[in-house]
Amino acid sequence: MVYVLAVLLLMGLMFYPQYATRRILSKHSAPSKDIPGTGGEFARHLLDRFAVNGVGVEPTKQGDHYDPQQKMVRLSPEYYEGKSVTAMVVAAHEVGHAIQHFQGSGGLQTRNRLAVLALWASRMAQGAILLLPLMTVNPGIMRLAVLMIVVGVLLSTLLHLITLPVEWDASFNKALPILAEGRYLSAQDMLAARKILRACAFTYVSASLASVLGALRWIRWLR
Repeated sequence: MVYVLAVLLLMGLMFYPQYATRRILSKHSAPSKDIPGTGGEFARHLLDRFAVNGVGVEPTKQGDHYDPQQKMVRLSPEYYEGKSVTAMVVAAHEVGHAIQHFQGSGGLQTRNRLAVLALWASRMAQGAILLLPLMTVNPGIMRLAVLMIVVGVLLSTLLHLITLPVEWDASFNKALPILAEGRYLSAQDMLAARKILRACAFTYVSASLASVLGALRWIRWLR
């Protein structure tokens, strides 16, 4: 019974933040007459205001993000074209990453380098998982395959853990002060902005938790 409750608790910690974040983002995505411009226009304004030169803004269907290689803030169409509190907050957050890059944030640079390594390790791990049933005849090769999987999972876990402070800084040391000091939002909308950023932060915490648990599961295979 205790084990079942523990599993249910862990599942709740991992999956509820995703649900709550989607709900909060949707709740504050309605167009507002108090917001004069779109998320894309706001991102462009902030980049110009903070003299983050050489960085562009464009819509994307690949999820909101800042691309340090292309030096591009990318927003999903609903936020790029939308005039909502969520659009403003998401734009400010992604510009926060651009500011990190412009200022040479160590955390962002480390995350970007590790992301490339973690991607290759993840591909190797996926290949090893597919071949694992064929390696049962040779315990040595099977153990090597499991080791490759564990390395891939550990690098992914490390990436998640490094991402946490980077995302926190972009949200609460960059985006939130920018929105507050610039008085871009009303007092009521600022409360919503805090809720949005807090909810998004918890999704990274839950993703890190899931990654750590996955790593522990594979490490047990090596024993």
